[in-house]
Amino acid sequence: MKSTFDKEYWEKRYHDSSTGWDLGAPSSPLQNYIDQITDKTLKILIPGAGNAYEAEYLHQKGFSQIHVVDIARPPLEKLKERCPDFPSEHLHQANFFDFSGQFDLILEQTFFCAISPDLRPAYAKKMPQLLKSNGKLVGVLFNFPLDTDNPPFGGNKTEYLSYFEPYFEIKYFEECYNSIPPRAEREFFICLTKKKG
Repeated sequence: MKSTFDKEYWEKRYHDSSTGWDLGAPSSPLQNYIDQITDKTLKILIPGAGNAYEAEYLHQKGFSQIHVVDIARPPLEKLKERCPDFPSEHLHQANFFDFSGQFDLILEQTFFCAISPDLRPAYAKKMPQLLKSNGKLVGVLFNFPLDTDNPPFGGNKTEYLSYFEPYFEIKYFEECYNSIPPRAEREFFICLTKKKG
């Protein structure tokens, strides 16, 4: 199994329009979660954001501190085309594992399933480093078997918890009730809070 899917790999997929995961809109579980947030000054990170429809949605709703990081340039450019007034300094082309900052909230949407599974422990360890005290990791993970050599990669709740429990308080980790029909019963919604100390 390929241990990393690098910049060239992802930029080729965008160039070839090989982006079957792309919903063309915010994920419904995340959109519903965003709709419940009242503090629009929260500093929010969306890693491996792809075309970043969640970032666009947040921006349209008046959130002022949205940061997007992706290893590939094309999706960042597409977001800027759709939202010309999105702050350019909040668009970061970088490898997530080399990225730094402190955020109140990290939104997970298709990034965890896009990295090679052998990087999952590093992902779980990196997330709390990017979160402020009591910061949250919220998002969607795929609920189907890990049985392919190319993303998206699936998994199960027991596996996922083994990565996150050392670093996070598990506030919510259940099957989504509001997935789009093609993803029904194939997604978990998670809400994890950074452990103290």
